[in-house]
Amino acid sequence: MIGTLNTLVDLVEAEFGNGLGDGLTGEVDVARVARDHGTTEYHLRRMFSALAGMPLSEYVRRRRMTLAAADLVAGAPDLLEVAVRYGYGSTEAFGRAFRAVHGTAPADVRRSGGPLRTQPTLRFRLSVEGSTPMDVTINDLPELRLVGHAAKVPLIYEGVNPHIQAHIASLAPEEHVRLKELNDTDPRGILAVTDSPSPDAPEGSMVTYLHGVAVTPEASVPEGLDVITVPAGSWAVFASSGPHPEALQELWAATATDWFPSNPWRLRPGPSVLRYLELTETYASCELWLPVER
Repeated sequence: MIGTLNTLVDLVEAEFGNGLGDGLTGEVDVARVARDHGTTEYHLRRMFSALAGMPLSEYVRRRRMTLAAADLVAGAPDLLEVAVRYGYGSTEAFGRAFRAVHGTAPADVRRSGGPLRTQPTLRFRLSVEGSTPMDVTINDLPELRLVGHAAKVPLIYEGVNPHIQAHIASLAPEEHVRLKELNDTDPRGILAVTDSPSPDAPEGSMVTYLHGVAVTPEASVPEGLDVITVPAGSWAVFASSGPHPEALQELWAATATDWFPSNPWRLRPGPSVLRYLELTETYASCELWLPVER
């Protein structure tokens, strides 16, 4: 996987270099790279985002704006020409993207030379120490439904998500009891489910969060509950315990840096599921369920 990610970065840089390919003016053909390396676009995008700390689309945008800034500093006379060279149809669209990366307008950079925020070329490396064992089991589950109360919330990678807290607090205590009574299959208990339409959603993008339980396809679901149907398949179950939410967020990162590169599994499309075994304001013991395939 590390080699595949570096191939993807090399492709982006090669397209930037010749000024003619999709990396410069459009979207990199991630699906083709994934096929050539025996994986899926879904898994490749998720791993890039987890290891780089940003989606591939954001990396390409930052690299594009880094090179555009260099052209402006070098004295490129025509702003529209620079905008078109880097894939934008107008100076207005180019200016918005440029300001989002550098915090200043293209004209100001051309006039004063900065300040600029440079995005270096990424290079992925893996160092497997083996000093932190990961407690993982693989479970094969039939089709199941995740039912409960869903809400659209902004994605937050670090720290407590106050929008999720507010959503859970809005539910009456007796609703938690009713949900537990519906649960008739694994994973057991109240679940925190995150479902994103994009495998590499950037922080701040809206995702579906569901506070609910797992039920069989045959179970009767009361009206008023939201449902996420998950096809049959394998799940990698990672155990976590420690300060909350830091330990869980560190575990999520470690699945990308340590476990997936070292094991013959990859992510398949589907929600991530969190099963809490013990939870206080500062401590959590839980299981992270990720849908996987060989």
